Amino acid sequence: MARFFQPKKKTQLNTKHHSVSIERLDHHGAGIAYLNKKPLFIDGVLPGEQVLTQLTESKSKYSRGKLIKILRPSEERIEPFCPHYHQCGGCDLQHLAYSAQVAHKQQTLTQLVKKIGGTDIELEPTIAGGEQGYRRRARISLQVEKGSRQFKFGFRKKQSKQIVDVTDCPVLHPQLNKLLPELDAMLRGFSNQDGFGHIELVQADNGPCIVFRHTRKLTEQEHNTVAELAQAHGAILYLMPESDQLNRVVGEQPNYQEVGVTIPFEPNNFIQVNQNVNQQMVQQALDWLSPQQDERVLDLFCGLGNFSLPLAKRAQAVVGVEGVPEMVERASSNASLNGLSNATFYHANLEQEFEGQAWADEKFDKVLLDPARAGASGIVDQLSALGAQSVVYVSCNPATLARDSQSLLKQGYKLTKLGMLDMFPHTSHLESMALFEK
Repeated sequence: MARFFQPKKKTQLNTKHHSVSIERLDHHGAGIAYLNKKPLFIDGVLPGEQVLTQLTESKSKYSRGKLIKILRPSEERIEPFCPHYHQCGGCDLQHLAYSAQVAHKQQTLTQLVKKIGGTDIELEPTIAGGEQGYRRRARISLQVEKGSRQFKFGFRKKQSKQIVDVTDCPVLHPQLNKLLPELDAMLRGFSNQDGFGHIELVQADNGPCIVFRHTRKLTEQEHNTVAELAQAHGAILYLMPESDQLNRVVGEQPNYQEVGVTIPFEPNNFIQVNQNVNQQMVQQALDWLSPQQDERVLDLFCGLGNFSLPLAKRAQAVVGVEGVPEMVERASSNASLNGLSNATFYHANLEQEFEGQAWADEKFDKVLLDPARAGASGIVDQLSALGAQSVVYVSCNPATLARDSQSLLKQGYKLTKLGMLDMFPHTSHLESMALFEK
């Protein structure tokens, strides 16, 4: 008898409310409880709390739920300082006391490195800055809602494309935060908001930057109004009619300074969001690597020269390697601007073998690498061949740091220092720095 395929019937989600106890936080900041012996992840809860939850997703190995009510709060629970916290997706740990946030991230880093890298090590003192006003970069979403035609100005809701109206963001740099209500009022005053994409705000040492993405041509009056607002705030204004086109119409090129060097940039270039922590991070990297005047240092994923240029002031020579050609050109220009003739920059795909590439012809005494979240699996296996005695690894993802540390340990390196960098207070993002030595 012929058999026909019959799709499995979808199991209806049990939307009944459940009372559960939160045991711990995962490394994304979500609470973990257990329901029917299966892990249940809930945002906005804390260890030790008894809460009422409703399932939003049920898989074979885990479930997700939303918080309905806190039945027994944790002693570490505090009132969020931002009025938009429960709607906006920017922060996810404001309900936890800041000292407890730092302790949670320290514990997460230690556990991940021990679990995956097989190493148990005491953490160095955490690098931290201010709890508020720390963000020097933000993207403001703009949208005219279909149907209602309401204009939205603000940030995305968590795991949603919907926009929360925000004209006051306490974690944003004060100069940028001051711009929010005026930009909102200005745009609402225009007769037609269709064709407005987003506004990027970046704080430079020589003033705030405003990048206005628009997909229709601005009228002369709109252009003048935006320019006048920028001039009134001493801001640098860029118009972006295309996603890859930046037209600076007010002010001079932005820059920032750190550890004795000036680094010009464009607002679409990557710079660290937290300037205070970035400055301390660069200084710590210099201290840990301790480059000498007769040593060659390699900086992988070098970007604009955030680490390369300060390193070049101490080492005999610094070679920076980056995968984005534009950044290589800018880093070279920045070295010249700072009078550093001993810093050379190359473009290369750092996921490929480096054998035969010009920048790898000579050995290096020390290496610094600062990869993206995916880590450095392509290049990390080859570091021993470069002759480096010390490696500083700056990571924005503890899981890939732990993975890559296994390779370094197999190559004969030992993890001698590990520290956390709280680049993003009130979020679950965790940055770290590790020193490996032969």
